[in-house]
Amino acid sequence: MASLVLPLLMMGVATGCAEEYPQSSISPHTDFAEIIHSLYVSIFWWSMLILAVVWVLLAWVIVKYRRKSEDEKPRQIRGHLGLEIGWTIGPALIVIAIAIPTIQAVFATQQPVADDAMTVEVTGHQFWWEFHYPEQGVTTANELWLPVDQPVNLRLESNDVIHSFWVPKLGGKRDLNPVPAVREGQDPKYNWLYFTPRETGVFMGQCAEFCGQSHALMAMRVVVETEEGFQDWIDRWFASEGADFPGDPEPEEPELQMPGMDPDDEPDETQVAAEDEDPLVALGRETFLNSTCIACHGVEGTAAQGVIAPNLTLFGARKTLGAGIMENNQENLVRWIIDPQGIKAAVAMPGTEYPGGNWPATGLSDEEVEAVAAYLLSLK
Repeated sequence: MASLVLPLLMMGVATGCAEEYPQSSISPHTDFAEIIHSLYVSIFWWSMLILAVVWVLLAWVIVKYRRKSEDEKPRQIRGHLGLEIGWTIGPALIVIAIAIPTIQAVFATQQPVADDAMTVEVTGHQFWWEFHYPEQGVTTANELWLPVDQPVNLRLESNDVIHSFWVPKLGGKRDLNPVPAVREGQDPKYNWLYFTPRETGVFMGQCAEFCGQSHALMAMRVVVETEEGFQDWIDRWFASEGADFPGDPEPEEPELQMPGMDPDDEPDETQVAAEDEDPLVALGRETFLNSTCIACHGVEGTAAQGVIAPNLTLFGARKTLGAGIMENNQENLVRWIIDPQGIKAAVAMPGTEYPGGNWPATGLSDEEVEAVAAYLLSLK
């Protein structure tokens, strides 16, 4: 017995000293997750109470009806009506006690959190995430940005097979299904996820429904920022490459000019920026915008307007690449551009020497790959 107790005690100590897991489901940071967590805690403690009662009764039976002598034969019991009724009604009451708060939690988490909630359209692809903000006019990939204390409605759908959106600390999980065609006048059927983030931070999530060879490599990061931080992200999105904000009025001509300066002689800001730009970044921009990359990828404010692959606006500000599978830096990005399928099986992106996703090999040289990587990392 001692040989069994000691390892159990050591295991308990080790568990208590363990660091916090990035995808812990018992660390709620939204109202949705808090409902699920409260239900879990309630059922856990009721289970512990039932376990304690069972252990006490078991100990009493062991002591009460233990063998007292070698020759003594215990009294034989053929049946006990009270016990039969007890162990039938008892479990039924336990099931009812669990079912009622569970059903209440289901209804509570299926209701929109507020009329003024922000909507984000989430689309699952093999094997990456697309996030579209219809009110802000932003479409990004693999990093979902949200303002803290702002109710959010996530509209979930899939572009191919069934995926499942799961960010344990924010609540979930919920399937993303391919949306079938509907008759004219009928609304498409989507799954929805409603919650309000309560704390700022970065929360890790991933696909929780097997969706192909690289299912385990389909991760995401949810960045919950202050309202100011979220708006700054939106502002930087449209400031990228000099893009205009949707609905912005035409800029007015300045009323004052420097004495003796002809307005036509003023230096162009783009030309000034180009003069100060890293030559490698400039080469990367030219290479990227003149390659087949722009048929799939988009970068706000440039000729790259592809929509079938991740949007790369502000790509350099992202912490990971390949849908969260590795750190976003020059070395890893070069590896990814050269051989994406060697890093992530079945990905639809072509490499420099082989086709992918119905597209031919990019044929980029090593120098061009380095330049394109430098350009993409400059998009901040």
